[in-house]
Parts: sequence; structure tokens; C-alpha cells
Amino acid sequence: MKKKKIFLFAVVVIFLALFARSLSEKILKKTKGPAVKPSGTPVAVKVVAVERKTISQKGQFTGSIFPSSQFVVAPKISGRLEKLLVDMGDWVRKGQLVACLDSQEYKEEVEAARAELEVARANVADCETNLEMARRELERTKVLREKKIASQSELEEAETNYKVREARYKVALAQVEQKKAVLKAAEVRLSFTRIQASWEDGSDRRVVGERFVDTGAMLRANDGIISLLDIDTVKAILHVTEEDYFRIHPGQGVILTAESCPGKRFTGRVVRVAPALKEEVRAGQVEVSVANPGHLLKPGAFVQAEIEFTRHPSAIVIPLSSLTKRENKTGVFLVDSKEKKAHFIPVELGISAGEEVEIVKPELAGYVVTLGHHLLQDKSSVILPPDFSGPAKERP
Repeated sequence: MKKKKIFLFAVVVIFLALFARSLSEKILKKTKGPAVKPSGTPVAVKVVAVERKTISQKGQFTGSIFPSSQFVVAPKISGRLEKLLVDMGDWVRKGQLVACLDSQEYKEEVEAARAELEVARANVADCETNLEMARRELERTKVLREKKIASQSELEEAETNYKVREARYKVALAQVEQKKAVLKAAEVRLSFTRIQASWEDGSDRRVVGERFVDTGAMLRANDGIISLLDIDTVKAILHVTEEDYFRIHPGQGVILTAESCPGKRFTGRVVRVAPALKEEVRAGQVEVSVANPGHLLKPGAFVQAEIEFTRHPSAIVIPLSSLTKRENKTGVFLVDSKEKKAHFIPVELGISAGEEVEIVKPELAGYVVTLGHHLLQDKSSVILPPDFSGPAKERP
């Protein structure tokens, strides 16, 4: 029994020893850091010239195309669609006749209103004659009363008759104006049977985007007949996340591409930025106006947009691949081509674009290591590529 306990104790001790050894090896691996060759051993590297050129920071976004304006042509009155003069895809000019309703009923209303007006005018003429007769009778009675021939009651009766005739005349005049209004309303309703395309702003033409009814359909007031779109200029609605939202403002230029137009680039300009972000997605809408020659951009098409945020001319630019870290400092290895050594230079970065980045400080010139720097220490010896060609060139 005692031997068994000793054996178990020995097994536990061996297990703990092996565990401690394994743990120490893992800790050592973590603390060693990147493997570097001794400073005296030359390292083969790839280098790229530091350039001085224009660099710009851009944002990439997606969105959809919409017509710059669109509306539905609809009748103002009810009736049967007698003629539809345009169809989907047809171009329409401002003020052009596009449809006609059955006008017979409205023509009859106009004729009836015109006849009633004539009756009212005849009534005015009759009342005017009666009023003139009453006026003469009143004047004659006044003369007879002055001569004591007519009595006071006869004079009062003549005055009352005149006032009655005058009132009837005024009513007849008012009825004429009323009938004129009725006739005008009937004529307006009749004109509504001829449906024209009309708008105020934008270009003088629109294209029919959709047809909603066919000839012979019974329409109510405001039932849609066709939709008209302005696609000479279109608008792209972009959805911009909170990160880039505050970098965009009206007037910025935009480059757009669409899968439906391979190889084509369209230029636009930001015209509106939504005043608030949508809370559920933390994104805001940006409206871009885009000229659409040839009408290549179709409403509903998916587009990709590029907006330039910042442009720095004559900046010091290096590849992103040349950046490395030593002692928690970001920097580059600058090559001394005469001594064939690499010096670690801490740098302050500016804007980045694609695979390039701007160096704000210090003023770099020469060549930086883009491959092999993970094996380098400050002042390490390097082996330059066979095609190394000397001092770096600058370009505007």
C-alpha cells in the first residue's frame, strides 16, 4: 500500500514538472518578438523610392439612380378615356396633349349653361324696359302732384312701383353674372377633357415612364394615366455612414460608375445632404445631381460613387507596405545606398489613399524598405536589389 502511494506521488511530480516546462516555453515564445538577424548579417530587401506628389483621401459609397423629377398625369374630372396619344418610352413636350376624355356630356353642359345665360340676359332687357316705364310714370305722377291733380297715395304708389322694378332689374343683372360663372365653369370642365402634360421647372421635355390605363377605361378624378420622368439630369441617392457623413457638403464633386454601363464614368455634384442620420442604421442620405447625356443612367440602377474629401499637393508619399513598428513606434527603414545600411525613422502619418500613405514628419527622401523589414534592426546591413538605380526621383 505504501509503495503504491509513493508511485502515485512520483507520477504527480513528473506531470507537474512537464506542465511547468511547457508553460515556460510558451511564455518565452511570446516574449521573444519577431525574429531578426544579427545586425552584422546583411539582409536582402526590396526598396521603393519616396515620392513627392499629390495624394487625396476619398470615400467609396453605393446608391441608386432616380429621375431628377417625376409626376403622374391624371384627369381633374371623371370620364371615359377616349384617346391615349402617348405610350411608355415616348418623349413629351411641355403643354403637349397626351389624352382625351369623352367630352359629349360636358359639351351639353356648356350648351345648357349658355342657353341659361341668354335667358338671363333677356330677363335683364325685360326688367330694364319695365324699370324705364316705372321711372316715367313716377316723374309724371310727381308733376301731377305738384299741380294738385294726383293724390299723395298715387305718388306713393308710383314710387313703390319704381322701387320694385329697380330691385327686379338688379336681381336680373345678378342672375346674368351667375349664369356667366356657370358657363365658365362648364367650359373649364370641358377643357379638362383634353389632358395636357404641364410642369414648371426643369427641361422642356419628359419621357413616359409608365402607362397605367388603356383606351376606353372609366376614370375618376385623379386616377393616374401615365407617369412622366425627367432623365436628362438624374439624381443619385447615396447612403453615407456616420463616419463619413460629416465630411460631405454641397458642392463636392462626385465620380459615379454603374455595372449597367461598364467602362463609363459619370461626373456629378453633391446638391443636398440630409440634416439628420437615420437612427436605426446610423446613416444619412446624400443627393447627387448627375448629367445624363445619352440617358445611359436609368432610374433604379445601382451605382458606386467616389467623393474626394481631402487633397494634399506635393506631399511626401510612401507605400503602406513600408510601414513597420519598433518599440511601439511606427516608422520606416530608410536605406543609405552608399553604406548599404537601413536606418529606422519614426514617422508621423497623414492621409492614406489605396496602398499609399502621406508622411507629415520628417522630410523623407531616398528609398524605403517594402519587403524584408521584419528582419531589420536600426543600422542593419542590407543587400539592395540588382535593379537598384540610384537617387529617388520627385514628381509634381
